Amino acid sequence: MSVDESLASASNALVYSAMAVYTLALGASAMDLAALGERATARMRKKQQGKGQQLSATGAGGAGGTTTLVRTSASEEPVSLAEDGTRRKAAGIATSLTVLALLLHVGGVVTRGLSAHRAPWGNMYEFSVTGTSVVVLVYLLVLTRRDVRWLSTFVLAPVLLSLGLAVAVLYTASAPLVPALQSYWLIIHVSVAFVSSALFVLAFSTTVLQLVQERREAQRAAGATLGAGRFMEALPSAADLEKLSYRLIAISFPLWAFTLVAGAIWAEVAWGRYWNWDPKEVWTFIIWVVYAAYLHARATGGWNGRRAAYLSMAGFACLMINYGVVNVLFPGNHSYAGIG
Repeated sequence: MSVDESLASASNALVYSAMAVYTLALGASAMDLAALGERATARMRKKQQGKGQQLSATGAGGAGGTTTLVRTSASEEPVSLAEDGTRRKAAGIATSLTVLALLLHVGGVVTRGLSAHRAPWGNMYEFSVTGTSVVVLVYLLVLTRRDVRWLSTFVLAPVLLSLGLAVAVLYTASAPLVPALQSYWLIIHVSVAFVSSALFVLAFSTTVLQLVQERREAQRAAGATLGAGRFMEALPSAADLEKLSYRLIAISFPLWAFTLVAGAIWAEVAWGRYWNWDPKEVWTFIIWVVYAAYLHARATGGWNGRRAAYLSMAGFACLMINYGVVNVLFPGNHSYAGIG
């Protein structure tokens, strides 16, 4: 079938529109995160001042024979209703813009597929555009279960970066699929890979934040004055961030295993062999091994904190090599980048 150029153009317009709205959403979420950090820092400072006044009052009471604890209103000052309402409104704007951008984004993916009468992930450009939409969708689904709006900035920034790379470097005109990809296994294999990769992206973001938060907590315990990065005060503790990252990887890992198995079945259908030692196959297996090692070490080896975080980041680095290096530079049966 011939390509519908009008739908292909509509897809491009929707993707660019989604990028514009994502930019607004990123700005709104960054401002909300900064405001949250400032308020958290102010409350912590007031709490420390209150404790200091309590200790002073205790010492004075001991000298005079009477102990009096002074509880200042400043140390317990709650967030005002107006201030909380403003914060919720800002957070709501950021979330609403993200939803709007995702709708435009999905519209761009759907029209791209309709333009070529096939699933819209036949090359690197389409994989990037579709994959980033799944990342945002998974984030919003997680948001319905847990209040992780603090993660928005660290999701939208890499999504925008990936979309910018896709439209500027990876763009490929809409065209029919190569014969090897003309199979229902394309939908099964790649769609599960999208969801798994999206969860790995969220886990990577929380792991990086975990390492930053762990360092700040160590500095605070040592009595150091924390300057830059006040927004981190609005985030969960390093331990909680590590738990979230672990749960995301624990959900994503079996999906990646299914991706590996489904790819082997598809390879047998397309090429007559389950395993061809193709670079893409090898790196998919390497990713599985690294994340399996992470889960094993985390669950049975007692690994936590930085050691587990570094292993998790190694798995994500392998994922990025598989996406950005193997697809482009390594010739093989999976050379469908559409660039070069």
